[in-house]
Amino acid sequence: MQQSFRPVDLCVLGVFVVGLIAAGCSGSREDVRVTLCKDLVAVRLGTSQPLTWTGSEAQARGHEDAVVRLRYSGPNGDGDAVCYYAYNAVDDTAQMLSDPLSAYSTSPSKMILNGKTLSRQELAVAVKDAMLKQGKSLVDGAKKMFQ
Repeated sequence: MQQSFRPVDLCVLGVFVVGLIAAGCSGSREDVRVTLCKDLVAVRLGTSQPLTWTGSEAQARGHEDAVVRLRYSGPNGDGDAVCYYAYNAVDDTAQMLSDPLSAYSTSPSKMILNGKTLSRQELAVAVKDAMLKQGKSLVDGAKKMFQ
């Protein structure tokens, strides 16, 4: 028995493939940990106006947590954030030599926003909201490509 694809199936598959290609070819060289930390700041502040990033620094510190430090300017003034990412590698690899941050988790274990440490619950909610924001952005980008 031969099974064929319906036009709807092909359309869904096409949107998925184009989304993956667009995400992979976005041109951004920013580390995913920096991007996530920025998104966490944005969702925690809940501002409808975009933030201006005035500084960002990512440090891999051996087997200790990696640290992403951000500074921003927004409608309510300037601020800063620090996101900590746990070491998450079993063995040293060539990838880790070329990209030291690849040895760390992609989800923060701790976040300090404007001097206040988020609770584990607050951080979990912020990560969920940031992931939803990133997913919506990906879908919106795919829609724009088809228009």
